[in-house]
Amino acid sequence: MNTKTKETMKRVLNIGFIGLILSILFVPNVKATMQQGLMKLGFFNPKLDESTLSANSQNSNPETAEPANYTMNLIDEKGNKVSLEDLKGKVVFINFWATWCGPCIAEMPSIQKLHDKFKDNKDIVFVILEAEGNKTKATKFMENRKLNLPLYYPAGDFPAEFFRGSLPTTVILDKQGNIAHITEGMSDYSGQDIVDFLNNVIAMEP
Repeated sequence: MNTKTKETMKRVLNIGFIGLILSILFVPNVKATMQQGLMKLGFFNPKLDESTLSANSQNSNPETAEPANYTMNLIDEKGNKVSLEDLKGKVVFINFWATWCGPCIAEMPSIQKLHDKFKDNKDIVFVILEAEGNKTKATKFMENRKLNLPLYYPAGDFPAEFFRGSLPTTVILDKQGNIAHITEGMSDYSGQDIVDFLNNVIAMEP
């Protein structure tokens, strides 16, 4: 192999490597595929703090507890208006996401698996909240990936305690509307730890 051929091959390899890096950085689906591979290796598990539940449980006495008063208005897939007040008495799993967000795409199949495990449980509601309110793109996204998660759209501002601009963000509320858990960034929700955590939240008295 002559020197010119070697230089040409080296140039092609360099261009290919740069193209791969740029794809990972700027193409959401490529980035999501890489991140899903890391999930399978055990990375990006949610950090679940049971002490939060203990604190909420200690504050559940109606004579001493301050009721959660977060306000957030939503629109469901059928165009119905829904508020957090409507969901009190149930555990609420809220996922803030967008169709262009690579980490959101990466974690969505794990949320589907989690949702499937609780789909017949009337004590928990999943709110998959497309943060930009783009119904057309969100619906197409779910159809293309054969996901059947319950989509919601914003009908007003988000509480600052729930969402600080990082996508994805996942918030779990207990039956009183208190924050039981928050994850900012991508996480794998397909494991048993999150199932056990949600069951513990569900078991708490409203």
